[in-house]
Amino acid sequence: MRLENVGIVVDDLDATVEFFVALGLNVVGRTEVGGDWVDRVVGLDGVRCDICVLRTADGDGGLELMRFHSPAAVGGDAAAPPNTRGLRRLAFAVDDLDATIADAQARGATLLGDVVQYEDAYRLGYLRGPEGLILMLAERLG
Repeated sequence: MRLENVGIVVDDLDATVEFFVALGLNVVGRTEVGGDWVDRVVGLDGVRCDICVLRTADGDGGLELMRFHSPAAVGGDAAAPPNTRGLRRLAFAVDDLDATIADAQARGATLLGDVVQYEDAYRLGYLRGPEGLILMLAERLG
C-alpha cells in the first residue's frame, strides 16, 4: 500500500532530529518504548528505546529515529561508502539545492562528491550527515 517510514538507529537522537528538522521534516511525536510487547516484536530482551517520528512536509515520507538505551546499539560504520551493501542513503526533494547543502554543511554535513546535473531533470548532491547517514538531495529542474 505505502512505505510507512524508514527506521534509523542513532547515538545522538537530539542532534539527528535537529538536522532533519532543519532539512524540512516535521516532528510527529517522541516517546520512549520498552516492555514485553517491544521485546517480543523486535526479538530482543530488555528493550528501552527513545523514538522520534518525523514526516516530510507533504506528509508522505516518514523517518523513525531510535536511540537504544538497552540493549546497547551494535555495529555500524559511519564512514561506509555509498556502494556498501544494505540501506545506503535517503533521498529528499529540495527546492534550492545550493542553499540546502550550505545549511547542512553549516550543521556539520559534508559533500561526498560534486553537485551534478542529471539530464534536464535534476541537480543532485550527496551529503554525509549526522551518524554517517548519506543523503541524496535532488532539485527538480524546469
